[in-house]
Amino acid sequence: MKNLEELIRNVPDFPKPGIVFKDITPIMENHFDELIEQMSSNVNWDEIDVILGIESRGFILGAAMAIKYHKGFIPVRKKGKLPPPVVSENYELEYGTDSLEMALNQTPKKVLIVDDVLATGGTLNAVKNLCQKNNFIIKGMSVFINLSFLNKFKESETSLFSVLEY
Repeated sequence: MKNLEELIRNVPDFPKPGIVFKDITPIMENHFDELIEQMSSNVNWDEIDVILGIESRGFILGAAMAIKYHKGFIPVRKKGKLPPPVVSENYELEYGTDSLEMALNQTPKKVLIVDDVLATGGTLNAVKNLCQKNNFIIKGMSVFINLSFLNKFKESETSLFSVLEY
């Protein structure tokens, strides 16, 4: 398998000064199947009903996993992008604040949360809170890159898998 880390493009001062954005689009263009395979390798797929993909690259990664493993897919979107009824959660980013929403769910489901980069941990914590509000049982979390120097994110109850850690 290709060392995917070599293909990451670092974009300084994006989206704000002082931020170094990790652009994974070169990987998605040329090694997408390997990226999905590596992000999926530690998941117990028998425990998963649905994949939650976090806007926006988590949509792409999570949807590809859902197709590959014959699971459902639910998007987690920024505020105002989904029709009601929704549940909402505010959170802090590395460079500001925002709000996430997902469609209201009535039936308990076992979920895998998928995103591209875990930075401060605010987005992932917001999605965990949305899951608690929405009858979802988190069975795992998969991210491509964990920027652990920014987040010190620790999860004792649920497995967090990352392909790369900085």
